Amino acid sequence: MAGGAEMVQRVRVKMCGTTRLEDAVAAIRYGVDALGFIFYPKSPRFIVPENANTIVKSLPPFVDRVGVFVNASHEEVIRTATGCGLSYLQLHGDESADYCRDIRKMLPTCGIIKAFRVGEASRPEYFSPYNDCVDAFLLDTYAKGNPGGTGMSFDWSVIDSLALQRPIILAGGLTPENVASAIAAVRP
Repeated sequence: MAGGAEMVQRVRVKMCGTTRLEDAVAAIRYGVDALGFIFYPKSPRFIVPENANTIVKSLPPFVDRVGVFVNASHEEVIRTATGCGLSYLQLHGDESADYCRDIRKMLPTCGIIKAFRVGEASRPEYFSPYNDCVDAFLLDTYAKGNPGGTGMSFDWSVIDSLALQRPIILAGGLTPENVASAIAAVRP
C-alpha cells in the first residue's frame, strides 16, 4: 500500500442460535457482525422462519443475517432465504458441492458458507470440490451424530495441514478464555 501502511483484517464475530429480538439487539450493541438463525428443527435453538423474519426486520442494515440449514431441500432454503432476507446461507449438513452450485445459481446474491466437522480424519481433499462454489469454510468440532453446535473446540493446529483455499470461519467451543488463542493459532 502507498505510504507503507499495512492493511489489517479485522476478525469478525457471528453469534449463532438467535431466537429472541432482545438477544439480537444486545449482541449488536456489543459488536457482533452477523447473527445466525438455525432453521434445523432438531436443534434446541431452532427458529421458525416467521419469527426469524420478525427479528431480521428490526436489525440495522450492516448486520449480516446467516441462515443455518442441515440437509434442507432446495425449496426450503430458497423460500427461507428470500422470506427472511438472508445475507448468507450456512450449510451444516452433508450437502454436496453440486448442491452448493445449485443453490448458488438460484440465490446468486447470498453468500454460501459450507460447514465441515473437523476431526482426526479431516483431509484437504474433502474441501477441494467446494472451492468454486462457496465463499467460506466454517470449521466446527466433529461429534458423531451431531451436525454442530456442540460447544466443544478441536485441535486448531490441524487447520494449516488442510491447505484451505477459502476464508475460514472458526466455530466450536469458543469462549472468552480461549478466543485469543484461537485467533493466534488460526489467523482467520
